[in-house]
Amino acid sequence: MKFAIGTQDYRSIATHGGRTRRFLVFEAEAGGDPVEVGRIDLAEDEVLHLAGDGRPHPIDSVRVVITGSSGQGFIDHMKRRGIEPVTTLETDPVQAIRDYFAGTVKTAPPPEHPHDHHDHGPEDAPQECHGAPA
Repeated sequence: MKFAIGTQDYRSIATHGGRTRRFLVFEAEAGGDPVEVGRIDLAEDEVLHLAGDGRPHPIDSVRVVITGSSGQGFIDHMKRRGIEPVTTLETDPVQAIRDYFAGTVKTAPPPEHPHDHHDHGPEDAPQECHGAPA
């Protein structure tokens, strides 16, 4: 099974899945050691926060995506793509995959304010952001 692990430094798990531009790709099965098989480097306009559900995306090649804290919009977006989203407090990618198979993932809480990376003015109020009401 293929996993994408959101990262900024290729060593630890990034904390914001929707804005992450780098992913480590692992192949892993229960009881085996995860093996890094590739990397995904996204352009700025390909970050998952901006990618629409209707077009192909490099993340589509994985079954599970693991990130740090991520909002409900990101989680819903991954599910619509047929990818299982997992948030974790774990920072080690290999340990996070092991935790996934063991059923012991240390789930990360949602961000306190998931929209702090952009502003919503009064004119934006009726619109949706990340698939959730703004």
